[in-house]
Amino acid sequence: MPIYINEENQEFHLQSSGSSYIFTVMKNNQLGQLYYGKAVRHRPSFSHLFRTQHRAGMSYPIEDDLAFSLDILKQEFPAYGRGDYREPAFHLHQENGSRTTDFTYAGYSLESGKPSLEGLPAVYTEEDEEAESLVITLRDELLQAEIELLYTVYADRNVITRSARFLNKGPEKLSLTRALSASVDFPDSDFDMVQLSGSWSRERHPAERPLASGIQKISSTRGTSSSQQNPFLALKRPNTDEFHGEVYGFNFVYSGNFLAQVEVDQYAASRFSMGINPFDFRWLLEPQDTFQTPEVVMVYSDEGLNGMSREFHSLYRERLARGLWRDKERPVLLNNWEATYFDFDEDKLLSIAGEAKKLGIELFVLDDGWFGKRDDDTTSLGDWFSDKAKLPNGVAGASEKITGLGMQFGLWFEPEMVNKESRLYEEHPDWIIHVSNRDPSFGRGQFVLDFSRQEVVDHLFNQMADVLREADISYVKWDMNRYMTEIGSFDLPPERQSETAHRYILGVYELYERLTQAFPEVLFESCASGGARFDPGMLYYAPQAWTSDDTDAVERLKIQYGSSFAYPLSSMGAHVSDIPNHQVHRSTSLEMRGHVSYFGTFGYELDITKMSEEEKAFIRLQTEFYKQHRSLIQNGTFHRLMSPFHGDRNHTAWMVVSEDRSEALVGYYRLLAEPNPGFPSLKLTGLDESRQYEINASSRHFGDELMNIGMIIEQEHSGAAPPEKEKLGDFISYVYHLKTV
Repeated sequence: MPIYINEENQEFHLQSSGSSYIFTVMKNNQLGQLYYGKAVRHRPSFSHLFRTQHRAGMSYPIEDDLAFSLDILKQEFPAYGRGDYREPAFHLHQENGSRTTDFTYAGYSLESGKPSLEGLPAVYTEEDEEAESLVITLRDELLQAEIELLYTVYADRNVITRSARFLNKGPEKLSLTRALSASVDFPDSDFDMVQLSGSWSRERHPAERPLASGIQKISSTRGTSSSQQNPFLALKRPNTDEFHGEVYGFNFVYSGNFLAQVEVDQYAASRFSMGINPFDFRWLLEPQDTFQTPEVVMVYSDEGLNGMSREFHSLYRERLARGLWRDKERPVLLNNWEATYFDFDEDKLLSIAGEAKKLGIELFVLDDGWFGKRDDDTTSLGDWFSDKAKLPNGVAGASEKITGLGMQFGLWFEPEMVNKESRLYEEHPDWIIHVSNRDPSFGRGQFVLDFSRQEVVDHLFNQMADVLREADISYVKWDMNRYMTEIGSFDLPPERQSETAHRYILGVYELYERLTQAFPEVLFESCASGGARFDPGMLYYAPQAWTSDDTDAVERLKIQYGSSFAYPLSSMGAHVSDIPNHQVHRSTSLEMRGHVSYFGTFGYELDITKMSEEEKAFIRLQTEFYKQHRSLIQNGTFHRLMSPFHGDRNHTAWMVVSEDRSEALVGYYRLLAEPNPGFPSLKLTGLDESRQYEINASSRHFGDELMNIGMIIEQEHSGAAPPEKEKLGDFISYVYHLKTV
């Protein structure tokens, strides 16, 4: 099994398929870090890796050992005080005002498989043999409190997961003001820190910076994981690229406020930390209370950033996503939002759906505007009953007619929000996130419902369940379009107000869990103003997410490229929309829009009834192509080849390869036209070097040639050949299908 324990030396060696993670019990009975990196063989003792030395200016927890200072020692779950001046993994306030603790090793337990986390999403196992889990118990005798550190190691994956559970077994109240899920001390800081940053409509752009002395961090205080920063961080060696070199990837399975940081100390050692953001967080632990932190997924790769991403992708596809739709091929959909916005009636919807059916589209999605008196975005959120002026026979009647066409039917909700102009707000004005005696801030004309309150979650479940029972609905788009401000709850006492944001996320998870269990056949897609909550926590309930509200093909190259650092293609909603694009007003060809959108969960967001017959025929071909290859796209191994963020930035390329390496799809994109260009070729990866591949049912080449010499890209306009024989202008793309012969 992947966990080895040296009982005599109290050492723990967690060994995944390609990495080793080793820690020990130090002489003060706290946990010390020894090694995290490429797998090493197990041995009876790793004590030689533990290094101490007397240094000037240190403080010492053991009076007669001036070489043992926590300020220079690598630690496993560091605490505040006792001579360590770096930021700790947790902070615990006591009734007497003290923040000093002494949690020491009290024992361990081992079990096969992986335990679930109560009320929280987490990766899982289907068979106990897939993984082994270790629980380390730390105890503070004075406080009568414990911390349980949970580690799970996958035998055939390069993955380790971590979380912590705090238990108050004493008679006094305790307050957690910092409760991170993982801390890793590295012996050096020779890393570049990679993060996914952005804003609305340009989410998850990779950014790199070398570590420097002090603290560098990313975080969210918005009540969601956010568009601005994603709960992902990687530490890579400076010479690491997409294909070679060492990288450590960390991803937080959580959808609320988070912190991910690296602190470089005076000796150029680095401490990585990740968990719930301590800012505006305080959790009261009454006697016998517990608090469970969310999970951190840790991936090590010595095969570059692509190697790291492959581990995240396969794990999330196979052991984070759940239910019927985890493995089932996703339908090609058409969403009416950019086609109609709020201006529709049943006849208009049926005409669009009827035309979509003729073109091979399988799922029609009715977006915002079907409920209450919703003619714009200032009214009716919270009133989840049909607008009979638009739908005379309600959602049930519309779904019956659309499914009668031979299509599936999907529906949009924004269950976490309410407008002042709504029946729900009139009846329950105290149900919003707010602070008493303060005017709430306005955002999008809506407010955030207080999902920390059980009656709010129950009410929304009943409303949504009624709609899903009455209509033939196979897909739900769950939107969330406003960040939190004035975070407080009418239902919580003063000493628990700083628990509101986390309790809110727990309420969201509860509603998702209840709905997915009650309606297991429904495909849920999460959305939050596009990508404001594109995180592993959401993927546990909804196996795909709306990647961004920005559907421009050029911008989507960046967004989908960055998203792929941690998230699989099967999770990325990718649609062909109208031109000029509604977000950036750029016009790109229908071909390029399709070529970008193929690499995700494919669909359309436009009014097909207004298109020419030639365009409709092209959509029919696109739909057929995607259906032929969607299993490969959904389940294959994805590789990034050319970055829109590095190099000439004018070219982007990626590919997806089947598990048996018999088939591949390659996407190649050129933004601006180049006068009289050279002879481009593209080096592929992941193929079988000894097998021959046919490219687009034409030329044949062996895998070693395609990977070492490269695949020849079509010639662009040189000024000599007739223009009709070449692709001209800006925004050109190619998709190549490779099949072994």
